[in-house]
Amino acid sequence: MENITSPDTLELGLLVTQLGGGLALFLYGMRQMTESLKTVAGGGMKNLMARLTANRFTAAFAGAVVTAVIQSSSVTTVLVVGFISAGILSLGQSIGVILGANVGTTVTAQIIAFQVYKYGLLMIAVGFFTEILARRERIRQWGTVLMGLGLIFFGMELMSIATGPLRQWRPFIELMQNMQNPLLAVGLGAAFTAIVQSSSATTGIVIVLASQGLISLESGIGLIFGANIGTCVTAFISAIGRPREALQAAWVHILFNVAGVLLWVFFIAQFADLVRAISPVSETADAVTRAAADTPRQIANAHTLFNVGNLLVFVWFTGPLSRLVDRIVPPRPVMPGIQPMYLDEFFLEQPAMALDQARRELVRLGGLAQSMLQRSLQTVTGGTEEDIVALSHADDEIDTLYEEIIRYLGKLSQKDLIQPQPQQLNQFVGIANYLENIGDVMETDLLSAGKKRRSTGLVISASTLEKLQPIHEQVCWSFEKALAGLETGDQQDAVDAIKTKGVVKELAEAATQHIAKRLVVDEPNRMEAFQIETDIIESYRRINTYTRRIARLSLEISASS
Repeated sequence: MENITSPDTLELGLLVTQLGGGLALFLYGMRQMTESLKTVAGGGMKNLMARLTANRFTAAFAGAVVTAVIQSSSVTTVLVVGFISAGILSLGQSIGVILGANVGTTVTAQIIAFQVYKYGLLMIAVGFFTEILARRERIRQWGTVLMGLGLIFFGMELMSIATGPLRQWRPFIELMQNMQNPLLAVGLGAAFTAIVQSSSATTGIVIVLASQGLISLESGIGLIFGANIGTCVTAFISAIGRPREALQAAWVHILFNVAGVLLWVFFIAQFADLVRAISPVSETADAVTRAAADTPRQIANAHTLFNVGNLLVFVWFTGPLSRLVDRIVPPRPVMPGIQPMYLDEFFLEQPAMALDQARRELVRLGGLAQSMLQRSLQTVTGGTEEDIVALSHADDEIDTLYEEIIRYLGKLSQKDLIQPQPQQLNQFVGIANYLENIGDVMETDLLSAGKKRRSTGLVISASTLEKLQPIHEQVCWSFEKALAGLETGDQQDAVDAIKTKGVVKELAEAATQHIAKRLVVDEPNRMEAFQIETDIIESYRRINTYTRRIARLSLEISASS
């Protein structure tokens, strides 16, 4: 066969078109598959991770499984950041998940190594018609997943066709020979991955080149090592300006990947020998053909072995790594005034986690309302002017946080949601509205009664306070149960809150009868006192009504989860 020695004789335009188009299809297919997978499987993966993070080893297993299923370590990172910010995971436990995520990413390389390119168009066709014909959103998303996988395979086939002539182009052959230098291979792999922002794409191209007999196993391993470093650039850039936990996760990713490469980079030859020893060998007599057939599988195995080996080494050092990252990323200064603690657009691309974050912020909003409710009776019936002003400021905080939650849920509603996510989003909006209504009742009605009491110089009698106190306690208890049901999903707490309607009604009627009898008591401003006391009773009944509505929505949310 005649060697091609000049790029002019090689159809570079066609090569660049096919290679670039194939890479574009690969990346687009990967994105489509990942987006749909996180929509249909994100909730289940979130629950799996929450259950399997008791220690560093199960956390690593959870990270590997979630990433293998969703095929995106960035989605796994979003889940990790959410769990850290919610206090479900410590930074040390999250490190185990991130280490395991690197193992999960090797599934792509293993699939590609089987060279199932010929099924790409079939998958695209089946996935497309499933997406446009299915009635259920979940099935349509699975069709998109299949179509995305088909695009990955078809893109790989185009790249394989494009790179075929390169085996005859002398400059390219010389470049591949120079890549026996491990540092050059690592650098090239890191640079290319940083540009395309996908280690899976780099791995796919390396396997394609190997299938054409264009690179050796040693060069492929160097490129894979470089891809592990290059992918850190994407993680770090995406974490800039995000919650502190996201930046910590990015640094864990960087330290782990760079240290892992440094651990192996000077032993590539020995590592390649180990991979050859454990990988299957074809029976083809021709050495060149045999290398082209065996090297793709060997590179995929090297990728897996490298990440599993690093996991087994570094999983024992999660404590020191956690302390190091804490020093690298110190706590950010606290901003004045009430600020959302859990809401960040970082989570919006993962709806299941974004809903969890919104629920946590709702619980925090409920905590503000609960604190206000607990102080309300004493403030209204005997508080000073300063007490009334402080309670009014507390409602301002509720209003501010309520607006942030509604704004966040509005942004989330624009994302691709599947049932029961749209329903849960509407339920969260309802809960936010009821919490804000409770704050308004206390600020508008109860505090108005307190201001009127002070302006008229009224003193609420001890006997009346004895009737008001049980109502207040029962309403506070009901609110505590409803808030617990929202926070934990415990249906019994929500049921207990709903059942307080009759008790509050009886206590309110008894108190109303008592103050009605006192109308005949010879005291100054008796009618004004009656109106104030009636307003207090009615306000607590309204608060209990809103509380029971919150409990019903919490019950619906836990039933649909």
